[in-house]
This record gives sequence, structure tokens and C-alpha cells, in this order.
Amino acid sequence: MSAKTEFNSKGKITKREAPFSLRLSFEERAQLEASANGVPLGAYIKAVLFEGELPKVRRRNTNPIKDQQSLGRVLSTLGQSRLSSNLNQMARAVNTGTLPVHPETEAELRQACADVSAMRAALLDALGKSGGAS
Repeated sequence: MSAKTEFNSKGKITKREAPFSLRLSFEERAQLEASANGVPLGAYIKAVLFEGELPKVRRRNTNPIKDQQSLGRVLSTLGQSRLSSNLNQMARAVNTGTLPVHPETEAELRQACADVSAMRAALLDALGKSGGAS
């Protein structure tokens, strides 16, 4: 195998082995990835080939969702709402000074805040998290 000449941080010449490439069919790669079970393929191939230990793989958020139906209801409600559009319009009106603040407007804003807070609580509950302080 050929080596590649490089310079290290101190300017000394070092040699690094050339990378190795392997072509696989789509099916072979899928089988390899399934066998690796989240371990990087290079590390998995080395471990299997040289009978080494597989590195530990850190997985993100492996906790199951506590309540799929609640989460589905909240996400459905969010998808059907015009919440983001309405908030954007309100922000624009505030920035241009055209938002009249009447008792009726204040009541609607308070209700919107309560609705968002309820959605937050439902999402946290569905994810099995405690609500905590807002």
C-alpha cells in the first residue's frame, strides 16, 4: 500500500497510509448498515475484520413518546391553525405602530397566549416531560 507524504504542525514530514475504498451494491450497503446498527461503517468493518471491539454509539433521544395520540392532536391543531401567520401580522402592525390596543385586542392576545401555553403543556406531557415554569 502506498503512503502519502504530509507535514505535521511542527513542519516535520510524516507519512500517512492511503485511504482504502470498497464498492458495494445498494443491497450490500443496506445489509452492512443494518449490521452496523448505527456504528460508523469504517469502525464497524475494522472491528469485524480485525476482531476488535465496536465503539459505543451515542444515540440521541431514544426515549419513546409517552402519548402518541396527544402529540398527534397537538400537531394537527398546530397544522390547521394560522398561528404563525397571525403572529407575523401582529408583529408587523406593532413595528409600524398600526396595532390599536383596545380591551378587545388585549383579551384576544391573552387568549392566544393561554392557547400557546396549553399547547406547550400538551406537547411536554406527550413527550413525557414535566411542564416546569414558563
